[in-house]
Amino acid sequence: MLKTHLGIEAIGFLLIAATAILTALAFQHIGGYIPCKLCLGQRIPYYTAIPVAIVACLMVWRHGSPRLIQFLFALLTLIMVYSVYLGVRHSGVEWGWWAGPGDCGAVDGNMATDTTNLLKQLSTTRPPSCDIAAGRFLGLSFAGWNVVSSLALLWIALRGAFGKTAS
Repeated sequence: MLKTHLGIEAIGFLLIAATAILTALAFQHIGGYIPCKLCLGQRIPYYTAIPVAIVACLMVWRHGSPRLIQFLFALLTLIMVYSVYLGVRHSGVEWGWWAGPGDCGAVDGNMATDTTNLLKQLSTTRPPSCDIAAGRFLGLSFAGWNVVSSLALLWIALRGAFGKTAS
């Protein structure tokens, strides 16, 4: 059983990060939401942070060096600062506070492979735009909710990096 606060932080971080990315993937693959370029970019910090959090969990479980575990949390802190930046950037584009990338559009890999179906798909598919939120829940878009989850993960990472090493 994990007895240090680092174990609680590591498992909490891992669970929240995994839930966030699985939710995004579920909206894409089950809900049919096609992510834009900025949406996909916001996933990269999660894809990077989850393996680091797994290593932190394993190190806590195997009674690894608290300083090394704190270093992993410092790395997670940097990753989540970048994630907050990406979420704020995309949210700002959606709210019209600043311009988004000019090449933002569909990047989904489910394109037809034969010419006839490809032309039909191109004429009927409307690619998502980075500046229009696919939907809002409690006033926040997916990018806005990414900022919320990234801030929560940033707080956990900071606690793990700079908090007490034992309970």
